[in-house]
Amino acid sequence: MYSDLIFSLNATVPVFLMMVFGWFVRRFGLLDDHSTSQVNKFVFRALLPPLLFMDLSTADFRSVWDGGFVLFCMAATMLSVGIAAGFSMFHRDRCERGEIIQASYRSSAAVLGIAFINNIYGGSTVAALMIVGTVPLYNVIAVVTLALTSPEREGLSGRKLWLNTAKSIATNPVILGIVAGILWSLTGWHQPVIMSRSISYLGRMATPLSLIALGASFRFSESKGKKALVCGIVAQKLLLFCCIFLPIAVKLGFRDEKLVAILIMLGSATTGSCFVMAKNFGHRGSITAFAVMLATLCSAFTLTMWLFILKSLNYI
Repeated sequence: MYSDLIFSLNATVPVFLMMVFGWFVRRFGLLDDHSTSQVNKFVFRALLPPLLFMDLSTADFRSVWDGGFVLFCMAATMLSVGIAAGFSMFHRDRCERGEIIQASYRSSAAVLGIAFINNIYGGSTVAALMIVGTVPLYNVIAVVTLALTSPEREGLSGRKLWLNTAKSIATNPVILGIVAGILWSLTGWHQPVIMSRSISYLGRMATPLSLIALGASFRFSESKGKKALVCGIVAQKLLLFCCIFLPIAVKLGFRDEKLVAILIMLGSATTGSCFVMAKNFGHRGSITAFAVMLATLCSAFTLTMWLFILKSLNYI
């Protein structure tokens, strides 16, 4: 049991120490609100696409492709969105329902998925398969949900609203990085050394910078009047979805890297890019900011718990 606990802590603590470091960096005045916001945007628009391209373009999808695993990730994501949408209906303010839905289902799958699996297994193409099955859906659903519930939508006609939504999907940096990586992988072309090293430099900056920026973004003042709502969001994000879908994944025979990838997909913290997207669509962002903060803090314990349980049962 002791070795299982050490295994779980070794997987989670290094990731969350980076967030704690980010919090201290802000406390000492090395990062302020503006610079933290700029770092978040820089990671989302400039570093995350190269990271996804780097992982997906070098993956041999023809040999490692697992259609059942990808379909499970997609199905679990869609059902999670449905549960989150049902939960949001209990909230009176319709303009805030988009924030509730996005914060409830959308995980740090790309950043934490790669970080955790690399930390545990030293690299795996399974993270790439999980990203293919979830991240495009995450972003498409988030854009549609936030656009349809945006406080700014009153000034847009139905046609213009849908055109703006489609444009946001087509120009999303994460989706572009995924599409480019998959297409390059399918061509089978070898990357020139200059290209691969340059992309690698950019991609490797994404994970530590995003974790530091997440830590620096914590705002305890955002909790005012929203504690019960955000606690419900976080309970779904970190506990409910895992309780529902992890036993199904085990029953279907997923083990080791695939089960860890599913765990990260279901039970990792709400991604910090939710806040950037919510603000870009005219939402206040207070619910999202507090959900990201609380989920990130709590996930250090819940992810360790889930890893400990799975390791104890010899599933990973």
